Amino acid sequence: MQEKPSPHRGRPKKLDRDLILQTAMMEYWSKGPSNVSINDICNLTGSSKPGVYREFENDDGLKRDALKAYQALAIQPLIDILDTDQPVSETLEATINFMTQDRGSIGVPEGCLYVIMGAQSDQLGPATHGELCKIRAELLAAYSAWIERAKLKGQFADIPTEVAALFLKTQHVGAMRMQREGVSTQTVSQVLRVGFEATFLQA
Repeated sequence: MQEKPSPHRGRPKKLDRDLILQTAMMEYWSKGPSNVSINDICNLTGSSKPGVYREFENDDGLKRDALKAYQALAIQPLIDILDTDQPVSETLEATINFMTQDRGSIGVPEGCLYVIMGAQSDQLGPATHGELCKIRAELLAAYSAWIERAKLKGQFADIPTEVAALFLKTQHVGAMRMQREGVSTQTVSQVLRVGFEATFLQA
């Protein structure tokens, strides 16, 4: 008697979206987005290329969604720090501590995926580029709102809010690049502290 075919035979395995996003985010973060292909992600996760394309449409869609995952992991906590109602000096210290935390102890690469992708934005697709612009706007809005609240309390130097927000963003980008280049955590912290405190805190 002929064996009855299994009803599950030939069915594609269920795609593990979270695994793919986590893997893609970490690979882009550690190696740079232009150095990682969908084939690489498929090999690492055991996913099929057609399945990944069905889920994310294309390479641009995967990069965009990986960047969204990164935003939730590493950008939103910074925004949350800025949204707290505490003295400027404490917020700056918390910001510095967050930016310079020991990456090895939490199992993530050095630097910042948002900064890395920003530096390679000309090699990214429109969806990922749009997500970069969205994150940039969110960060600047968070910095600006925090600066305005600090000014109302008389705890912030007399610097135009737009200029101060851009300065903070530039310091953030610079710190992540230094970290990526192997500059010690202590040195990066000192650079940030000198820049922040000397520029913004009221005497």
